[in-house]
Amino acid sequence: MRYHLIPSLGLSGLALCVGLLASCSSKNDTPQPTPKPNPGPQPAAKNYVLAVNASASGNQSTTLLLKLTDITSPRTLSVAEGLQTDGGTEYVYLNDHRYLYSIAYRQAGKTATFSYALGADGALTKRSKSFEGNRFTSFGIVGNTLITSSTGQSPQSTPDAAGYRPMSFLLTYLDAEAETQTQYNQLTAENFLGTGEFVTLCGLQPHEGKIYAGIIPMGLSQYGANIDAQWQGNSYVSGKWVKKGNEDLVKTQNGGAQSSAYKRGELQWTQYPDSCHVAIFADSRLSSPKVIKTDRISYPAGRFKSQYYQMIWPDASGDLYVFSPSFAKTMTDARQRTKLPAGVMRIRKGTEAFDASYYYNLDQLSGDRGFQHVFPLSGDAFLLYLYDQSFAKLTNQQLASQLAIFHAQTGRWVNVTGLPQDVTEFGGRPLVEQGLAYVPVMSKSQRPALYSIDLTTGVATRRVEVEATRISSVGYLQR
Repeated sequence: MRYHLIPSLGLSGLALCVGLLASCSSKNDTPQPTPKPNPGPQPAAKNYVLAVNASASGNQSTTLLLKLTDITSPRTLSVAEGLQTDGGTEYVYLNDHRYLYSIAYRQAGKTATFSYALGADGALTKRSKSFEGNRFTSFGIVGNTLITSSTGQSPQSTPDAAGYRPMSFLLTYLDAEAETQTQYNQLTAENFLGTGEFVTLCGLQPHEGKIYAGIIPMGLSQYGANIDAQWQGNSYVSGKWVKKGNEDLVKTQNGGAQSSAYKRGELQWTQYPDSCHVAIFADSRLSSPKVIKTDRISYPAGRFKSQYYQMIWPDASGDLYVFSPSFAKTMTDARQRTKLPAGVMRIRKGTEAFDASYYYNLDQLSGDRGFQHVFPLSGDAFLLYLYDQSFAKLTNQQLASQLAIFHAQTGRWVNVTGLPQDVTEFGGRPLVEQGLAYVPVMSKSQRPALYSIDLTTGVATRRVEVEATRISSVGYLQR
């Protein structure tokens, strides 16, 4: 350490020095502006994305992604500057909205998956890799992985004497960051509930370190119905898992079409429509399933053709809510038609059982309107996509055209107002921001538009409209 010695100044010099110091001290006593605190890293700017369909030449439709910075100001957008894509059935945002995945449902075929991100210049770009996977009927997000699921014949299993193979869950795992795909089909879907029926999954919801999934019983596969089966000519007489009196439900020939196609020897659709099952898996590989059951609601799934829509969601407090629209009301045979109204049950945070003290009859609250989708908003609010009539008059080929907000903790029901009278459908999951839910709305008389819905009042306001035929989804990307 260095010390600097001050030479002797004498009395006059010392006085001068003291005066100078006093002068300096006086200047320093002047109030100075308070330094502003460093705000730290700022949140990345949001680039909103609309997936839209537009008419092309020859009555063909093309799918485009439109990027915009504001969704609150009413205006009309052109698709001229949109990024043309390969289309999609679902649009999913992963890794804190860094990547947008489009997954295209190919009926009875493969699933095509593409992804998009913002480039260094902020432009919306298609990423280098695309994938084909198992056909999917439902999906979920676990961490940064998109998991699609369906149920089909297990390729590894040994067939029975008739050549029938048991059914398995067909799972495809897409890692957004690594851009990799893994397929997994080792988990059996046969006799999953101890009734002999095979099942399919509806949604995959991470919760308290485990994965919750709705379990949808599908009836008896050819493999399941063939166990201890007895035939007389072309008539099915009995089988281990066919309920007495249901023998005529076993198909005696191939038939149906698309999502309702069936094969000889199977019993299509469940014999147990008056119960709800939820599987609790230990991890994302769906190991060690624990199944919980309630007989107060039917199975937890919305439907459109072969797609099954998730009905298990958490609220902000961490409780899980299990919704059932009672889709089995649409069954033509009374033995397979549920007698239960649409309803909602709860699984309390920290438990793995249905809360016996909680139940709401959603048929009563909705005025006996069926619903196709349920999505969480904020707090205890959920948005329901409703039909304009009861399930007793519907099929799996129809789309919802009305909206309502359900507050799960209190049972408060708010019908959404301000939408067109001739709504034909809604586009995907809502985007929730600052007390508003943004939903794409299609109608017969107006262009497709994004509407905001006030979560307290339920009032809808028209925002951005697009010169297109459909808005499939709304979301945002950031870098």
